Amino acid sequence: MTTAVLTRAEAFRADTLARLRALTAVRLAGDLLVMVGVLLLDLWPGPWAETKASGWTLVAYFAVYVVMLPLRHLLPATVMIAGAAIPFFGPAMMVVLSYTAGRRIESWVKAVVSTAITFVVVVLLWDWDQRPLDIEPVYGMLILVTIFGVGVALPFLVGRYLAQREALVQAMQDREARMRVEHKMLSRQVRLRERSRIAQDMHDSLGHRLSLISVHAGALALDPLLGDKQREAIGVLRSAALTGMGELRAIIGVLRAEDGPDDDPATRTAESIDSLVSDARKAGVLVSLVRGGQAHPLPSRVSHAAYRVAQEGLTNAAKHAPGAAVQVTVKYEPDALVVEVRNNPSRNGSPVQAPGVGLIGLTERVRVAGGILHVGALPSGGFRIAAVLPYEETPLPDEPEDEQDETESPRGIRKWAGVGSIAGASVVLTVIIGGFTYLGAQPVTEVVSQENLDRIEVGQPEADVLALLPAGDEPLVADGERKSQASPEPPGARCVYHITDEQSYLAKGTRVVRFCFRDGKLVEKKIHVQRTGQ
Repeated sequence: MTTAVLTRAEAFRADTLARLRALTAVRLAGDLLVMVGVLLLDLWPGPWAETKASGWTLVAYFAVYVVMLPLRHLLPATVMIAGAAIPFFGPAMMVVLSYTAGRRIESWVKAVVSTAITFVVVVLLWDWDQRPLDIEPVYGMLILVTIFGVGVALPFLVGRYLAQREALVQAMQDREARMRVEHKMLSRQVRLRERSRIAQDMHDSLGHRLSLISVHAGALALDPLLGDKQREAIGVLRSAALTGMGELRAIIGVLRAEDGPDDDPATRTAESIDSLVSDARKAGVLVSLVRGGQAHPLPSRVSHAAYRVAQEGLTNAAKHAPGAAVQVTVKYEPDALVVEVRNNPSRNGSPVQAPGVGLIGLTERVRVAGGILHVGALPSGGFRIAAVLPYEETPLPDEPEDEQDETESPRGIRKWAGVGSIAGASVVLTVIIGGFTYLGAQPVTEVVSQENLDRIEVGQPEADVLALLPAGDEPLVADGERKSQASPEPPGARCVYHITDEQSYLAKGTRVVRFCFRDGKLVEKKIHVQRTGQ
């Protein structure tokens, strides 16, 4: 538990430092523009003009905004949830926080959980007594879902989609760069291989000729009929032939040398993986080594291949996922040795560099040792290199055809990147549109038009007045609330309450008109504002 906490803390520190180092003038100016825009939209002039808070309270509001906006890059999920819990945060702030959370949160599980928690916080903090127009709770929930969908869910999904799209484009660019590098390396290997063949032909042909010269010169030197000068000349000829053969072998050896001193099987074995991990740990890599099973004697070729798997895995992790935790596993199974290197996703946002042909060479080395190599991305976004190597010396297998699928998905990118975000946005829009379509289909018959209201006068017959009033039920208005704040009804009168069609949505109340009848006549027409939450 302590190790996991320390690892997360170290990753957070590395992520913070990387973002500070990547902070350019353009990015800083963009953040400042976002901050100013959010402050203008949320805090000025409306809320500040209407609030009765003191100046220091407004300064505190401003300070919270200024702190939360930059912090959203480091703690996107936490800041989004906190933004939903802070009552004075406006819609612009929530849109920005949700959008950033969608771009920064990588795991789908974390994305769903953080969004669900945000929705729960919004529901719990929703003031059901302050709902506009005294709407019924079911319609209040519909409006709440709409506000959450437009202000949180949609920006979150848009940010997530754009982040996945950028990651996919970056991965495709990295893949293209890698393929260019691999093409150059493979072309160079082809040239070197051809040179090696030419060198071998030279060795076989010219070496054979020099050998014949040396042999014939040695035999001729034994002829008793030759004088001392002839024997001396023949000795020089034989010595030159032997020297030429030695130099030819040296030159051919240089041309054919493909392995450096680090590839010496005698010094790079499975037992040396411990020192390899120790050196990587000293270099700052968060690496751990796990050994399992009963150690088994290994052929030199297999032992060297095991070392190279661990070496390439650590190099690959340090290059493509700096700062991520790495685990090296060496396990002796009953029938084979398993060497695995897996790393977590990079935590500092460093771009993936195009690799060379290290994995191609490693695949060939494992194949020559009689083993199988697996290389691929993990569902969590990390990477895994694993080799299964035999305990016994095996015949050299036939060289396989290139199995590299050029259509394989780029490393670390989901095959269906972006589809989930689009589907989620479609669901949110469908729910919102469907809800309001249903709401719009409900009959709205209890609203009195201003034209009819002007035509109704006190003293008119009740039948004439009722003919101008709508009949039915108003779905948005809770029964009994329209008259809860009205003045006392006239004694002996029967009153009906209706909503007028001219409303002020900023007044936090509803204009209600009361018609009271007595003895078949209209005795009162009175308008009052039904305040919400009272």
